[in-house]
Formats: sequence, structure tokens, C-alpha cells
Amino acid sequence: MSFNQFILGANYFVLGYFLLINGVYALLYFISFFEIADYTRREIFSGFSELFTSNYAPPVSVVVPAYNEEATIAASVRSFLTLRYPLHEVVVVNDGSRDGTLDVLKREFDLWEYDRPTRLQLQTAPIRGIYASTTERLIVVDKENGGKADALNAGICTAQYPLVCCLDADIILEEDALLKAARPAIEYGDVAAVGGIVRVANGCEVDAGRIVEIKTPRRALPNLQVVEYLRAFLAGRTGWSKINALLIISGAFGLFRKRDLIAAGGYSLGTVGEDMELVTRMHHVLRENNRKYRIVFVPDPVAWTEVPATLRVLRRQRDRWHRGLLDTLVRHRKMLFNPRYGIVGLFAMPYYFLFELLGPVIELLGYIAFVAGLLLGILNARFALAFFLVAVGLGALLSVAAVFLEELRLQRYPSWRDMVKLILYGIAENFGYRQLNTLWRVMAIFSFLRRNTDWGSMERRGFEQAKPPETTPKREYEEVKTSRDSE
Repeated sequence: MSFNQFILGANYFVLGYFLLINGVYALLYFISFFEIADYTRREIFSGFSELFTSNYAPPVSVVVPAYNEEATIAASVRSFLTLRYPLHEVVVVNDGSRDGTLDVLKREFDLWEYDRPTRLQLQTAPIRGIYASTTERLIVVDKENGGKADALNAGICTAQYPLVCCLDADIILEEDALLKAARPAIEYGDVAAVGGIVRVANGCEVDAGRIVEIKTPRRALPNLQVVEYLRAFLAGRTGWSKINALLIISGAFGLFRKRDLIAAGGYSLGTVGEDMELVTRMHHVLRENNRKYRIVFVPDPVAWTEVPATLRVLRRQRDRWHRGLLDTLVRHRKMLFNPRYGIVGLFAMPYYFLFELLGPVIELLGYIAFVAGLLLGILNARFALAFFLVAVGLGALLSVAAVFLEELRLQRYPSWRDMVKLILYGIAENFGYRQLNTLWRVMAIFSFLRRNTDWGSMERRGFEQAKPPETTPKREYEEVKTSRDSE
């Protein structure tokens, strides 16, 4: 085979690959459109107010790991305590903070040392003390630093109630989000876990821990991520949930049955992708135990988060996400193409391996082969146009479709200007931003092979406040840097 034939063959292979991956995306969009339509139709007759007062709603423990959250922890805890739910408690885990996080909690919530015995069914770093509030349903666990996963495990063990909702300390939940997330577990006894949608809070106005005005961000980079989040959650996770093959519930907002969390072994301490690894392991364990179960995504219970505003921070985040994906697939490689694990083993795992893991490598090589083919005169204008339309045009079409899915069914953005802006960003992301993400994800594979377990620092600028705030720059939770597997 000559070099020219190799370049031509590589271009045809990549073209076919793009057609295949976009076909899978389109199928997930098709499923998601009808599923979200059905969800919004059922919401009209859901009897939501009756559910709030129902005795059938099991109590929920909201578990919040906190590391150096002195500036915002009091406001965050107050917002979690006032969530609309029949009965819930908040369990804050102070994971060896080096600032005044614990002192703020003691002062603001009148904590006293709690001597109730706690059964540690999961291994955690040593617990220094447990405190309870005299005025609120609040438990505070003070422990030595072990990282986010370790803190979540300590909170799960301390939780008193059968449903456990795991949140990030700096997430903003809508007032009824907990009830909407818990409803599938209330209505169906076989639901093991529920994920809710995470939306971009950059540009929105916040007051007393609540979003008071929804707006798109002012800067380009967060707007591009708004489109990404809509595509990933509304089009992707809704479709996977419908066929019971959902492998990711966001670590920022997920609800679980405590018994299933414990049975699966809790959060893994040796990975930077603890959210995907946990859900994949739950599939693994539940199917091996021949349990009838469902892991579902609900598109309406909304958690708001601040996304990276600089390329430097975004690169760290995407590097960590892709390393977490690779680590999960390696750990659970036994499930790949294995009929014992049903649609998860035969479809979801191969999808994540072929398209999410290897996709960036094939896409990057495809761009190189395409440019080489043009420079050497191997490719004609017709093929070049077809390649562009499939590689870029279909990607833009799917991004715009995600924005329309949001507007037609959920309508969270009240201004038509915001929708037009997001449509334009849905097109623009395919020219430079997507290729940059592809490069970062390829680099992450090499980072994983070097056994890099660093979370990296995720600086946050803070939310826009409806009233003049006392602001302090925030940083995302920092995991301990050492891998448990290497110790």
C-alpha cells in the first residue's frame, strides 16, 4: 500500500467513523425527545403538592463534603436545610479543612458534640468528632483529610435515612429539586440511583443560596459549556436512562438508596472519576447479584454549578474527566461486550470505549489525515465537502438540536435572545473549541498512562449576587493527591 492510498483509506475510515458516532448520537436524541416530552406531560398531572405531604416519601440524608469552604459553607448549608421535602437531614463532612470551616459551622448552627454511635460500613480516614445542631436537622462530621470520595463515604455511613443525596458544597439546588429527584425512588421500589440535571450558573443572579434570575453567561467560554451541558444531560443521559444503561450520575448532584451504595462498596478512593466509577460498579454488582433495578436520570430537578471561565482551568477539568473515564473502563473491563451485563455490557460500555475514550484519538488523526490529503492533492473537492459536513456540520446540527430540545420542552431560559445566543454558540463550538477539547482528551490518555492521579486546582470566581455580597474567591474541592492504589 502506497502512502497516498494509506492517507485516502484513513480519510474514508474517519468519515465512516463520524457517520457512525453521529448516528448513535441521533438515536439518543430521538429517544430523549420523546422521553422528555412524556416527562413534561406527566408533570402536569403529577400531584406534586400531594407528594410533598405524603407519608410515602422516605426521608433523605443530604451528604455534603466540605474542604476549605469557610467563606460560603454557612449559606450553602442554610439553602440545603430549606429544601422542600417532607423530612430530610443535612450531613456535612469537614474533610480536614485547613481554614475555619468547622468553626463557622459551630458558630452559625450552635453545634454540640454528638455521642450517637455510627456504624462505619465503609472504610474512611479517622473521624475526629461528630456534632449535631440544637436548632436544625444538621449533623457535622469532622475527620482527617482523605479526599472527596473518602468524605462522601463518611457521610454515607453517618446518614440516618434510607435515601442519600450526595452534593457538592458549592452547588445551588432549586427549592424542589430534592423532591423531584426522589420521586422515582418513591414511586418505584427498584430504583437504585437517580441523577438530576446540572446547569451552568455563570451569569445567573443568586440570592440567599437560590437562583433568582436565569441568564446566559457574558463570556464566550461558559456559553460554550452551556451548550455542552445541554447536549450531555438532555440528549445523552436521558437516552441512556430510558434503556437503563446510564453510567454517569454527576458527582455534584446524585441520589442513591443507602443499602445499594453500601453493597457496592461506596465511592472508590483511588480514582479521579469517582462518580462514573461508582455508577458503573453499581451496575456491575447489581447485575451479578441478579437484582432487578433501575438507574435513572430525571431532566427537571436542577442543580446549578459554576463552570470554568478560563482555558487553563477548563483544560485541567477535561483532563481529569477523561482520566476518570479511562480508569473506570479499565477497572470494569470485564463488562465490555459481556452479555451477562445486558445492555450495559453490550452497548453502553462499548459506546464509551469506542466513542468517548478512543473518539478523540480517531478524530485528531482524522484531522491530520484530512489536512495531509488536501495538501498532497489526494482528496477531491466533493470528498472534502462531505468530510466537512459530516465532521463539523452534523456536530453543529446536534448541538443546535440540544438547544431546541431545551426550549421546546423545559424552557428554562426566559429570553429569546438567550436562545439565539446559545444556538450561535452551538454552531461556533465546532470551529476551534471542539478541536481543542479533542487535543486535551488525547493528552489526558498519556497523562493516565503516566499514572497521574492529580485533581488539579479548579479556581472559581463566585456567583453573581442579587445583592452586594461579601465575596471570596472559591476553589473546587481538592482531592488528596496520592492514589490509594499505589500506597
